[in-house]
Amino acid sequence: MHLSDQEIERRKNLERLRELGIDPYPPEAYPVSHYAADIVANYEEEVLEDGTKNRLNFQEVCLAGRIMARREAGKALFMNLQDSSGKIQLYLRRDELATTNEAGETDYSFFDEVIKKLLDLGDIIGVKGYAFKTKTGEVTVRVQELKLLAKALRPLPVVKVDAEGKVHDAFSDPELRYRMRYVDLIVNPGVKEVFIKRTKMINAIRQFLNERGGFEVETPVLQPIPGGAAARPFITHHNALDVPFYLRIANELYLKRLIVGGFDWVYEFSRNFRNEGMDRTHNPEFTILEFYVAYKDYFWMMETTEQLLERAAVATTGSTEVQVGDNVISFKAPFERVPILEAIERYSGIDISGMDEAGLREVCEKLDIEVAPSMGKGKLIDKIFGEVAEHNFIQPTFITDYPVEMSPLTKRHRSKPGLVERFELICNGKEIANAYTELNDPIDQRERFEEQVRLMERGDDEAMYIDHDFLRAMEYGMPPMSGIGFGIDRLAMLFTNQDSIQEVLFFPQMRPEKFD
Repeated sequence: MHLSDQEIERRKNLERLRELGIDPYPPEAYPVSHYAADIVANYEEEVLEDGTKNRLNFQEVCLAGRIMARREAGKALFMNLQDSSGKIQLYLRRDELATTNEAGETDYSFFDEVIKKLLDLGDIIGVKGYAFKTKTGEVTVRVQELKLLAKALRPLPVVKVDAEGKVHDAFSDPELRYRMRYVDLIVNPGVKEVFIKRTKMINAIRQFLNERGGFEVETPVLQPIPGGAAARPFITHHNALDVPFYLRIANELYLKRLIVGGFDWVYEFSRNFRNEGMDRTHNPEFTILEFYVAYKDYFWMMETTEQLLERAAVATTGSTEVQVGDNVISFKAPFERVPILEAIERYSGIDISGMDEAGLREVCEKLDIEVAPSMGKGKLIDKIFGEVAEHNFIQPTFITDYPVEMSPLTKRHRSKPGLVERFELICNGKEIANAYTELNDPIDQRERFEEQVRLMERGDDEAMYIDHDFLRAMEYGMPPMSGIGFGIDRLAMLFTNQDSIQEVLFFPQMRPEKFD
């Protein structure tokens, strides 16, 4: 393993600490009592008549974190300590950190050698002391006791901000940031805020569902049939059973089984896997929220979706108005509703309603849209919509009433022959949710699955398999219901104003790294 000069020097410091009897990785718990942001935000003091200051709170604090900066000031030392809440300044005086040796003499070696020479930026320390304000008004901890908790053997990137607020030597290369997210989180404070907002969003959605009677469940990740969506699966092998299994592409068919079993409203935040391309809005491993509610239809689901997203926007950002790039997107209900064929005609000038596969292929050729021979009517229409219309819908818009060929799990439209009761929610030019009035006719469902098999035989590797057990469950009687799937990662992108899915995933998928 090749080591840099700094890494070699840090390992020497590590050995010297051990020679001095200091464990650089002590096993004991450290009694943290306060956090940096709490001390900075809530420190109080009063100035007495004689000009002295009286601390009103934080008489003694104990905190732990990482050394992010240091500077000497005569016989004292200033450090910046960063914990999970933020940063705070430390003030360390040589005389206050001295000890007395066996001969009764004052010993300054801990300050002079350990603190000044053997501690490095990035080391994790624990300190005890009291809070005060410096002459410049900065809340600071005057350190009375210091303990090394973990020695850092690699130097952190040194990100500097000048007096004008300009950032220098930023740790900004996307590949390095995603590959070493732990460093990204340390040196780029704004990154943590993205993930805090993501969790607030998920918590708000979960609370919304629970308040309305939703029941959270878990369904299998390893599945014998990759059902519930049109996608290419990852394939693995179960050694004990000696059969292939698939990482789930969707949890839909298992949640519907639970509705058959008697639950009225089930939901799951599901980690799904699709063996497809990667780009700024796609990662092969992603999070979907799906929920299914008995005795409801897609009209009810549209209203519920509006309420859910309005609630999530406020909980995450404090407002229903969300800045996304150059656009301000309003999640205030109601959202516009546009049938998909009307949307295509609006932006292409072509009415494709009633066209057969040959006619749709002619339209694709006219519009210079590249399509594969294996594509049936459903995929051709989906491709046309994606190329000519989807990117135009910036405000949340329900695209409704899809052709039946596009939706093998959806109930036929109650009043529009050839269509189904389905909507996709498009926002900022991308799909963020997909919902149906669910098909509960087992005979119709079997025929739709068989059509998917015919598409698979034509070479469509995203066509659905026949799930015979799911059909059997339907034959016991599946209540009418509506269901929806939300792309949680894409929602997080919107609510945190990020233009790449990798920015809202702690550890996005990347090509494996080669080590020496």
